[in-house]
Amino acid sequence: MGRKNAREKAMTLIYQMEITNYTADEIIKDFYENNEVKFSDEDIEYIKDCVYGVERNLNVIDSYIEKYSQGWKLNRIAKVDLSIMRLAIYEMLKREDVPNPVAINEAVELAKKYGTDQSPAFINGILGRVIEELD
Repeated sequence: MGRKNAREKAMTLIYQMEITNYTADEIIKDFYENNEVKFSDEDIEYIKDCVYGVERNLNVIDSYIEKYSQGWKLNRIAKVDLSIMRLAIYEMLKREDVPNPVAINEAVELAKKYGTDQSPAFINGILGRVIEELD
């Protein structure tokens, strides 16, 4: 399937956690029980790492979003945009196999597919500021 599809699945699972208040354990269990798409073992490990990683590092990840969203409270940001940014920031902070520019580019692509017309620019702006701080 490839990393792009695994990233998209990870984002949708992070989104499910946000809207259902389920834990990563519950979301991953549901993923195993109801997933018709066949992912490689490597892709499944990536998905699990990202979902659990976002849950474990949520406060740190959200602090970056709050810092650079210029007056936007987290509860006012569209849940899908929030999920995309959480995944990208997790990748930038913890996934050495994902270069920071790739994390941003993939987040913008997800925003084009799932977000509003304003989502790609909004997400790119915030993640651009995060990458400046991290580099």
